[in-house]
Amino acid sequence: MQGIGSRPRVHVSADGVGVVGHTGARLLADLADVTGLTAAYSAALRPLRPRGTGHDPGGVATDIAVMLADGGEAIADLAVLRDQGEVFGPVASVPTAWRLLAAVDERVLDRLRSARAQAREVAWLQASETRSGIPAVTAGGREVPGLVLDIDATLITCHSEKEAAAPTYKGGFGFHPLLCFLANTGEGMSGRLRPGNAGANTAADHITVLDDALAQIPDAHRHGTDILVRTDSAGSAKAFLAHLRDLRGRGLDLRFSVGYAVTEPVRRAIRALPEHLWHPALDQDGTLRTGAEVAELTGAVDLAGYPAGTRIIVRRERPHPGAQLSLFDQDEGQRHQVFLTDTPFTSGSAQFLEVRHRGHATVEDHIRCGKTTGFGRFPSRHFTINTAWLELSLAAVDLLAWTRVLLLHGELATAEPKKLRYRILRVAARITRGGRRLHLRISATWPWRHELAAAFHRLAALPRPAS
Repeated sequence: MQGIGSRPRVHVSADGVGVVGHTGARLLADLADVTGLTAAYSAALRPLRPRGTGHDPGGVATDIAVMLADGGEAIADLAVLRDQGEVFGPVASVPTAWRLLAAVDERVLDRLRSARAQAREVAWLQASETRSGIPAVTAGGREVPGLVLDIDATLITCHSEKEAAAPTYKGGFGFHPLLCFLANTGEGMSGRLRPGNAGANTAADHITVLDDALAQIPDAHRHGTDILVRTDSAGSAKAFLAHLRDLRGRGLDLRFSVGYAVTEPVRRAIRALPEHLWHPALDQDGTLRTGAEVAELTGAVDLAGYPAGTRIIVRRERPHPGAQLSLFDQDEGQRHQVFLTDTPFTSGSAQFLEVRHRGHATVEDHIRCGKTTGFGRFPSRHFTINTAWLELSLAAVDLLAWTRVLLLHGELATAEPKKLRYRILRVAARITRGGRRLHLRISATWPWRHELAAAFHRLAALPRPAS
């Protein structure tokens, strides 16, 4: 009888040659070159290389971003690229990478952001020439026109010896960064590293992160394109919404959809609302959502101080097991969620606007994935180094997003980083040489070999930016 679970006996040694791991990471490195990110980083960091010797700081920054996109968690993980020089070329040592991060001050950080914006413009042009452009966000079974920016904060646990780490409102200790993602593609548009005790609803921080995100959008899209800004209730500060309205006055077609606290005036308005004014809520595919209803509270709640045209909409739903309920929800037997928007009545019903706002929850997925792409842990005791690390983490998020948009099809075009790393980025290959060319030969039995090979072919066919 054959033994159950028997495997061939193997003998292990550490003397293999002509093989390389993490083949797909080369795809990311080449994409950084093709979009102009590496060149833009080199120009931004040129003052850090006064004698023109040693490693190019722009190349070092790109290598860190590639390492983070590949799932690296510490600067020491650069060894994965450095020790495979035949494929990745000369990669800086760990001390060199540390020195680069330590040299990044606020002025250099601004140049890094500008460099990333330049590369984004190229990537979006490539998407419009080779694909159908930037994909649209969908809600309620229909497309949301233009771009959608999602702003949210998260907590990062770290030890007390790190500079600016502080107690958090949830009883932990660490940082409380505020981030902005583009819902259309998952790109990390902007982020600000903040102490753990930073306020969740600080209008000044929301304004800064939004302005940084808008600066990342290419001019051709920033002007003349609908831009929706979504936040939870932390973004309902009057000063933040007034800033959005001021930006509209400067020619940006900005609208907002922000959460709102269920205050006592809101509770009174909900109780006074006639039953016939409640309408069935929608699911994301446009079908009716079982047990959920939507109503408009505009005019029933005093919104003095908010921008003219602000609407207030409420959804009530039978609570699912484990849902966090307020005393009001417990009394009513329904879970209530309220949001504000300045989208006019002619541009969407309350049902559509509610399901559109509910799509803000996807930012939690982007943050979760981002935490595995660099900003889940910070390497240094120094706040400035960790700030630079966050910026390069956002560049890593961008590289993964551009890979999905420009190079992948089918299921992989919407895959999260974990799946991309398992199937594409960390694939092993054999190195051969012939005809004065270097060949990477992916295993003929790897299930996703054709997808990876096709991605390299699409990368080679991308139009290059003018030098």
